[in-house]
Amino acid sequence: MSGQTFQPIPARTAPVNTEGLVAWIRSNLFGNWSTSLGTLTIVATMLYVLPPFLKWLLVDAVWIPNYDACHADAAGACWGVIAEKFRLIIFGRYPFEEQWRPLVATLLLLGLIAISCTRAFWKAWLAGVWVVVFALFFAIMFGGMFGLTWVETDRWGGLPLTILLSTLCMTAAFPIALVIALGRRSNLPAIRSVCTIYVELIRGVPLISVLFMASFMFPLLMPPGFNIDVLIRVMAGITLFAAAYMAEVIRGGLQAIPKGQIEAAATLGLSYWQTQRKIVLPQALAMVVPGVMNNFIATFMDTSLVTIVSLYELTGSMSLALNSDANWRPFKIEGYLFIALIYFIFCFSMSRYSKWIEKQVNKSKLR
Repeated sequence: MSGQTFQPIPARTAPVNTEGLVAWIRSNLFGNWSTSLGTLTIVATMLYVLPPFLKWLLVDAVWIPNYDACHADAAGACWGVIAEKFRLIIFGRYPFEEQWRPLVATLLLLGLIAISCTRAFWKAWLAGVWVVVFALFFAIMFGGMFGLTWVETDRWGGLPLTILLSTLCMTAAFPIALVIALGRRSNLPAIRSVCTIYVELIRGVPLISVLFMASFMFPLLMPPGFNIDVLIRVMAGITLFAAAYMAEVIRGGLQAIPKGQIEAAATLGLSYWQTQRKIVLPQALAMVVPGVMNNFIATFMDTSLVTIVSLYELTGSMSLALNSDANWRPFKIEGYLFIALIYFIFCFSMSRYSKWIEKQVNKSKLR
């Protein structure tokens, strides 16, 4: 229209960069005054605590396995205790001259876990490899063949026992948990009631009670002369305990599936098991990957409780190694830090693998 003058729009401020380290710090550490105050408080605390801690941990530390030097220099950590007691901590009470056997068996089991976590090896023959590796593990650990001396399970310990308990119990617990979760959603009252009682009963008691019952009370119920190895009883207890918790995680995923998908599958003429295998379970298990992995991590750490039934896994072996030698007994803190580092490495690896699995299963949602 005539008579109107052009008025330019005021220039807008440049957009704030939302990518990179500086943007992340601005958003997460200094987003507002309360966040900034918390960040500055934490930084000040770390500046006050970390220098003396690092000085004790590294600068003034004693690295040689000489307890006289450790006792003479009380200001620093004594990592010489790890060098001195390393084999007893890692392999427990296994015969010293035969400790190459748990080393080989553990490497076989870790190699099996590594290839099982690689997508290229997700083939049908992998189940057979698991059977073969576990058979080799027990053959090497027990001995009694191929010129190997027989070693009872009460002498197994350390890291091999921890990895065995966690791997075998988690592997056995998953299919049990899957069946229990499906049973809790069954339309048959008897099956649903049995599964519910099992879950509530197991979740209502601590794992220590389960291990105590499996180790001390269960043999009293058996006929005279009949005995099951304590390691088998403990593994059964941990497996049933982990399965109860994992079943609830899986049940949460099953409940998240829309009912319309199940009705559509029934309309297409799919049976119950076809519906579960092709439609329900692939989606449900993808949803609960973080929960299942959290259960795996908890089971891995709960294996430390088997010490109460005289099975000296990693934590128990460390206590046994230091308590049996008065010269190194004062340096339990260093021993526990070393054990904590091992647990952290395994748990952090499982956590990172869980993140990778989540990315893989979420690719279909991005299409």
